Parts: sequence; structure tokens; C-alpha cells
Amino acid sequence: MSHKLTMIIVKPGLQTTIQDLGRSGWQEFGVPVSGAMDRRSLRLANLLVGNAVNNPCLEITLLGPEILFDGNGLIAITGANLSPAINDHPIPLHLPIKIYAGDRLSFGKYINGCRSYLAVHGHWLSPRWLNSYSVVPYCDGFPSLPPYIKKNHHISIEYLRLPEKEITIEKQSIAESIIEVIPGPEFHEFSQESRSQFGNETFEITNQSNRMGYRLKEKLTGPLVTRSLISSGVVPGTIQVTHSGQMIILMADAQTTGGYPRIGVVRSADLDILGQKKPGDTIRFKLIHWT
Repeated sequence: MSHKLTMIIVKPGLQTTIQDLGRSGWQEFGVPVSGAMDRRSLRLANLLVGNAVNNPCLEITLLGPEILFDGNGLIAITGANLSPAINDHPIPLHLPIKIYAGDRLSFGKYINGCRSYLAVHGHWLSPRWLNSYSVVPYCDGFPSLPPYIKKNHHISIEYLRLPEKEITIEKQSIAESIIEVIPGPEFHEFSQESRSQFGNETFEITNQSNRMGYRLKEKLTGPLVTRSLISSGVVPGTIQVTHSGQMIILMADAQTTGGYPRIGVVRSADLDILGQKKPGDTIRFKLIHWT
């Protein structure tokens, strides 16, 4: 006999979306990868509740939602610490927690990180598109596409039985600020001054940053690549440099082609670190494959 649990969104929070590991393999058609900004935290949350690692989760950004549960179930929260509480009683991160019909999940004071991941055990009865539950950027309201989370949104989940064995994991650090990168296709066309600045200075993430890309405050000041470039393929983690010297790190919802010079590409694992950074945080780049 199957059981059903429904999450009712009382308040949606700042930016709460359904995400999984994205829709890889469709970039040639102009479809962004999307998916979790911190993929490691999403995987861990799902493991804690006995789900497959690619099961959808709620990605919760800085200001969390308020959620009413209709039914019993098992949840886990990983990633940023946004002071989660059930019925106003604080709950820990990185542990499976049983919830019951009528329970209310809320978030309070920001502690650290940027994005929390809420996993719920079971099969999510949410729309998929191209084999992914992740929201399609800038396509809110299109029929049959995964929906944006809004007030009074209902998310239903089915399961046969709750896991009997409790899983524990090591708490991950989200405070790292060193981002490892490999040189981009145009790396050697930048001046030595620009390359040195790129590898040795500290850069601040600006308010003009979102799931599509992070703009950095400090600009490269040395001679830049000035030749015209044809639009070429880019991936999440590509670091583009505009004509003014400003760097943009492409993130999960990034476009699939771009015409700016690419000075570097972030190591895949370090995209999870970036996913926990917010405007005002600083980072440094470390080149790991100098050619």
C-alpha cells in the first residue's frame, strides 16, 4: 500500500525552486543544464532520506519558505544553515527527520552558506521535461514545464514505506573560498599582467549575480583579448571576460554559447563551493593545469 505526502507552500521564500542534477545532453539545442547549484548537497540530502541521488529537492536561497505538511514522511536538509525549524523548534542539518501531518517547516536567521536543499523521501509527482524536474530558466507559466514555486503551490510525493535504517554523513564545509580552475581556450591570449591578476588577487561577488552567472566586482586591468570571437560553446563554470575587464562565472542556468573570451573554467567539484556563495563573498582562483 502506498502512502502520499503533500507539501503546501505557505510562503515561497526568496527563491525556492525544484531542482535535481539537471538536464545534461541538450546544450546543442540551446537548453541550459540547470539543476542544483550545489550538486553535492543535493546528493547528500537524497541519500539521507533513502532516495536516488538524482531525486528532486527543493533548493532554498537565503530566505527560506514556510511549508505545511499534509501527511507523514521523512525529510533532510543539507547545504546552507538557514535556521530550519519544525513547529518553531530548531532542527539539525545533515540528519533524517520524521515529519507528521500538520507539521510546519520554517526557516529563520541566516547562519552561513547561500542555498539549502530539502529532500523528502519518495517519488515526487511533479512535471518533468527532458528527463529533469529542474525549473527551466525564464519559462515561468509555460504548459507542461516544471513550475516555479509560488504561494499555495502543492507538491505531492508517494512512497511505499519509510527507510528503517538511519543514514549519517559527515558534515561538509561550505566556507572554502579557493576556486580551482583550468585555463580557458583564450587564456594565453591575455597579457601576463591579466593572467597574474587573475591567479593572485581576491574577487568579490556582486549583487548582479544569480543562477545564470556571477559577476565579479574587480576587473582585469592588463591588456585584454581584443580580437573578435565567434560565438562558441560554454558550460557552467566558464569564466568570461567582458571588454571592460569584468569577469562573469557562468552558473547552472547559463546560456549554452557566448562570444566573450574565456580565461578559465571552474573545476566541476568547485562549482558546488560557488553555489554556496552570495553577493559580498570573496573568492580566489587557483590554476590547476598550467599550459
